[in-house]
Amino acid sequence: MNEVIRTIKERRSIRSYKNEQIKDTELDAILEAGEYAASGMGHQASVIVAVQDPEDIAIMSGLNAKVMGMDIDPFYGAPTVVIVFADPEVTFTPVEDGSLIIGNMMLAAFSLGVDSCWVHRAMEVFDTEEGKALKAKWGIGESLIGIGNCILGYRDGDLPAAAERKPGRIVKR
Repeated sequence: MNEVIRTIKERRSIRSYKNEQIKDTELDAILEAGEYAASGMGHQASVIVAVQDPEDIAIMSGLNAKVMGMDIDPFYGAPTVVIVFADPEVTFTPVEDGSLIIGNMMLAAFSLGVDSCWVHRAMEVFDTEEGKALKAKWGIGESLIGIGNCILGYRDGDLPAAAERKPGRIVKR
């Protein structure tokens, strides 16, 4: 089987991580894969922020949990959180562009032996005063909106099996 297709079929969202930071070379390759995602009209209006500072991750986790109305760690103990922002003032496709970036990063991560999971609510988190303060701390422009979070780390446990694919989702004419 083609290596790319195998990676697509075998990658899973992981929700339990070891307390071990990923290697810089792995992170750099994952971020570069995100940079090479397609973007509407080639605008490249997204910004990728990789956070490994435990204090910033704790703040984001708390804000994300608050948006959910729950008292949990939505980042599942992952040691790296990558947030993708996009500028709706520059492109008509900020969500689509950011989503492609996260998809690329998740596939690249798995191909390198790093696990991942998409965590939603970046838009809501970075629309709060605390979220805006983090953006300012990182030098992220005010017009950029949070698209999503990609958590990265090494899984603590076995790779989950794939769910059965629902029939009728492909139509060929």
